[in-house]
Amino acid sequence: MTRTLGIIGSGNIGAAVARTAVDAGLDVVLSNSRGPETLAGLVAELGPLARAATAAEAALTADVVLVSVPLAAFDKLPVEALAGKTVLDTANYYPQRDGRLPELDDRALTCSGLLQRHLPGARVVKAFNNITPRPILDLRRRAGAEDRSALPIAGDSDAAKAEAADLLDVLGFDAVDVGALADSWRSEPHTPVYVTPYLGGEIPALDLAGFLAWMDERISVPVGAKEITELIESAQRQDPAATRLPFTG
Repeated sequence: MTRTLGIIGSGNIGAAVARTAVDAGLDVVLSNSRGPETLAGLVAELGPLARAATAAEAALTADVVLVSVPLAAFDKLPVEALAGKTVLDTANYYPQRDGRLPELDDRALTCSGLLQRHLPGARVVKAFNNITPRPILDLRRRAGAEDRSALPIAGDSDAAKAEAADLLDVLGFDAVDVGALADSWRSEPHTPVYVTPYLGGEIPALDLAGFLAWMDERISVPVGAKEITELIESAQRQDPAATRLPFTG
């Protein structure tokens, strides 16, 4: 059972998961690329169950590690410290942000498959990549609640996926098993399960400021495991090279 969650990358998704974990009674060790001292404000906000550390310390201390960094930062992850760990990968591939990656463009690998190759000693599970921060906070529910939402997960290790599903349960979500990392494209950008179900509508064409304001105004919509499963099964693989960020500019 997860008692300590390590977070590498404490941006919007990392911070939302950290808040959810602290509220669920878990210890959280936060890290980012700028150093523990830059997380003092977030740690103070989260309270005594949270502390800041280096990425390696967060990895070594944690039972499960959430990695929420852009693809360009994969090479800065503490490979040795993450060996033997279940690693939840929230990343998505956006060529205009990350640069063109041939192994993703030609579909030889998925985004999480690329991370697994970079972390051969870890057990990578795709999770939290298809949801925005506010629904993570808004939609958590007790186990068995009729309006409990689900999140898709994918991974090559059944044990790691079970560990990820257990963590999601503690955080207030059901898990829908998509399959192996090779199948994780089913929850990637421009698929039916990506972001929009939890926001109750398609994302309009906006600049970054408009997009953030639009998200902040949305009322989060519960999406149960049955609907998530149906959306996953209806997915068609998109051209990774054509993926675009959900805002302009």
